[in-house]
Amino acid sequence: MMETARPSLALLGLGPMGEPMARRLLEFHDGLVVWNRTSSKAQPLVALGALAASSPADAASDIVLTVLPDLGQVESLLPGPDGLLAGWAAKGTAKPILVVHGTVSPIAVAAFGEKMLHEHGVRVLDAPVSGGTVGAENGSLSIMVGGDEEAARSISPVLSAMGSTIRYMGPGGSGALAKACNQIVVAATVTAVSEAMLLARSGGLDLSVMLELLRGGLADSEVLRQKGHRWLSDDFSGGGSAKNQLKDLGFILDAASAGGLELPLSSSVTRLFGEMVDRGDGALDHTGIQRTLALRSARTAAL
Repeated sequence: MMETARPSLALLGLGPMGEPMARRLLEFHDGLVVWNRTSSKAQPLVALGALAASSPADAASDIVLTVLPDLGQVESLLPGPDGLLAGWAAKGTAKPILVVHGTVSPIAVAAFGEKMLHEHGVRVLDAPVSGGTVGAENGSLSIMVGGDEEAARSISPVLSAMGSTIRYMGPGGSGALAKACNQIVVAATVTAVSEAMLLARSGGLDLSVMLELLRGGLADSEVLRQKGHRWLSDDFSGGGSAKNQLKDLGFILDAASAGGLELPLSSSVTRLFGEMVDRGDGALDHTGIQRTLALRSARTAAL
């Protein structure tokens, strides 16, 4: 009995999340193709056995995973002689699957998926991830998938190499909507912890003990486990940027508006992150919202 050929696999975008996700995939698929706009970022993976593509067209595979900040970057990979569409055509790839792992607009990615299917026969899955770089490194990401259910089932072994909680949520845009719900909790949590730490500090409490208490009770969360040290050290460099958090919050409010909902907490948190970005702290980790809250308190005290 002839064995079915293994689908070819590529990952495009080797940033803080994409690179560790690619490392996990190499344990699952020894023919993994990788591409990044800055080609040098692919070299450590090549040393581990990955194949570096010279262009998106060169990377065009049966399954293409993209780990990019927004949908615009994914769309930029498609046109032209070096684009994915040309690559799939040249290789005669039938019904390729394009996976969008970035956090994108549920409304926009649903429309993008319909367009790609009708105009090019490409099946798009929105499959954002949650769990941060630690989850990516450990292969313990939570992955929420929207799009064609058959396509989603077909790539479940690939997703299982990167995540421990993988759920199909529904048609196109459903995965992105689930991530929007996740981001409400994340943004609100980092803001709430920042307020708690400011209050504890103002009262002279030991912040390390305060963190220990939070982690030992009902207030515990993955945010505290992964990022608690930032509130102790006041080091908010690197990590998941406030600029991206603000982008995600915009998607949340757009989706809420489309559904006829008012989300007062999300609206308030969005304004705070907008203030943080406007004052030049957009590149900081989103836990740096504490700096914005502290400045607001200082201004109030000075009145």
